[in-house]
Amino acid sequence: MNWTWIADPETWIALVTLVALELVLGVDNVIFISILSGKLPPKDQPRARSTGIMLAVITRILLLLSLSWIISLEETLFTLPLLNVGISGRDLVLLAGGLFLLWKSTREIHDKLEGEQGHASAKVAASFASVIIQIMLLDIVFSLDSVITAVGMVDHIEIMIIAVVLAAGVMVFTAGPIAGFVEKHPTIKILALSFLLLIGFTLVVEGLHQHIPKGYIYFAMAFSVFVEILNLRVRAKSAPVNLREAYSAETTHAGQLTPVPVTVEIAAPAAMAVSAPEAKPARKSVRKTNVKPKTTIDKKKKK
Repeated sequence: MNWTWIADPETWIALVTLVALELVLGVDNVIFISILSGKLPPKDQPRARSTGIMLAVITRILLLLSLSWIISLEETLFTLPLLNVGISGRDLVLLAGGLFLLWKSTREIHDKLEGEQGHASAKVAASFASVIIQIMLLDIVFSLDSVITAVGMVDHIEIMIIAVVLAAGVMVFTAGPIAGFVEKHPTIKILALSFLLLIGFTLVVEGLHQHIPKGYIYFAMAFSVFVEILNLRVRAKSAPVNLREAYSAETTHAGQLTPVPVTVEIAAPAAMAVSAPEAKPARKSVRKTNVKPKTTIDKKKKK
């Protein structure tokens, strides 16, 4: 490896720019990982997010180390007669990933709005292995786009790997807060799923060689987030919307209910509450009646 680029200021500028681009390109990946990990029990969600991000880093590094294979993906494999478009290996990956995102996002939106509410059993939750497999499949799609961007920007593979690792480190620390914010606000979750629909459509279109400037897509997403933030401020005092969840963490094991603490308040007997305040005035009245006759008799004797 050639490390002479360390003394080049332009290379450091390119590194910072590439890290920023990797973060922007990784936002959709983090959102998808957060939504998929949300289908797991709460105790498994942090582990799924960390595993998904680490798999994304490994996938990106492996793709960077196989640049010759990535370049070969640009070669045309066949041509679509109706659209007169040459399809390469990269196009097939983008088409498959885009269609999967469209299907997965549509299904998630339907389950959140019209699906059945989950039962209090761990069997309802998605398995950890199935979630990781889905994350791995999407990591390949997102990593391919990210690696192609890196190859087009920088000439040194060392810079690409450093940028990928730095961006992944930032995503590890931000994945938890992003996932918590998405879970706390159900409308944000629907908005994130809508973003995945948009990204899936974009991947399909790019797979058909119809390029859409990424600036338009990111501007639309940023504007939607801004409008939703305003809506959250308006709805701050109202009750949040409850989406249908496939898993409800009410039991620790299937078929075993967790003990629920119950507080019982014992009211004092009514007779005890009444007798105490009535006893004191009764004694005072007796003393007054006993004192008054004595004073009147003494006055008559003096006269």
